[in-house]
Amino acid sequence: MKFLAAAIQMLAMSDKKANLEEAEAWIREAARRGAKLVALPEVFNWRGDKKEERSHAETIPGPSSERMAQLARELGLYLLAGSILEAIPDSSKAYNTSLLYNPQGDIVVRYRKLHLFDVDIAGGVAILESATREPGKEIAVAETEIGRMGLSICYDLRFPELYRALTDKGAEIIFIPSAFTALTGEAHWEPLLRARAIENQVYIIAPDQVGKNPKSIATYGNSMIVDPWGKVLARAPDGAGAVLAEMDLGYLAKVRAELPALSHRRCFAN
Repeated sequence: MKFLAAAIQMLAMSDKKANLEEAEAWIREAARRGAKLVALPEVFNWRGDKKEERSHAETIPGPSSERMAQLARELGLYLLAGSILEAIPDSSKAYNTSLLYNPQGDIVVRYRKLHLFDVDIAGGVAILESATREPGKEIAVAETEIGRMGLSICYDLRFPELYRALTDKGAEIIFIPSAFTALTGEAHWEPLLRARAIENQVYIIAPDQVGKNPKSIATYGNSMIVDPWGKVLARAPDGAGAVLAEMDLGYLAKVRAELPALSHRRCFAN
């Protein structure tokens, strides 16, 4: 099985209408170039003042998710709606939720971000996601006609046990839609992406936000697609755009057969 996948890079702001229009334009561009699987970055539809997050959260289905469903259906592709803020009834907080659509426009799987980014790093990164967001409770893998796909979001990248669990559930392609900070991204983004691909022998599709949002943190960009050997197949230049690379599940099977590290694991009791 071979097909083209695309990672979309953009800078979402506090104008939801403009963000959705830009996301749609890049999805259409990726489809025009032959992509059968397209992934958007984290919080692609709105990113602004933390105090306003709950008011911009949506139900699912809702306006943003329905627009993505319509696009997947119209263009006949698999679409990873990086993440949107999902309203929680009777709560002041929201889930950070990723949705995978099939070419019929159906939600194949929903994933709510497990790990919340609560950090205070000297140099200008101080974020408390748990103040406005609720963590999810389950991992998510979807069986599709073009491969088994695992979902994760941004800060999840730092927790290798999640990716091993996704791989144990059969994932061959894992998404990491992100709004990775410029400070941490410069140091850790590529090494962590390549490590997750190598240790699990999977394709990684990591669409990232890029640039400075005046109401949020500066983000790193460098959206990537990485193969199961750890090779960077595509990397986005600075600015918005879509990068494409070929997924080859036959090659993935070859890597796993020739270097069967996944079957060589030994477990140790605590």
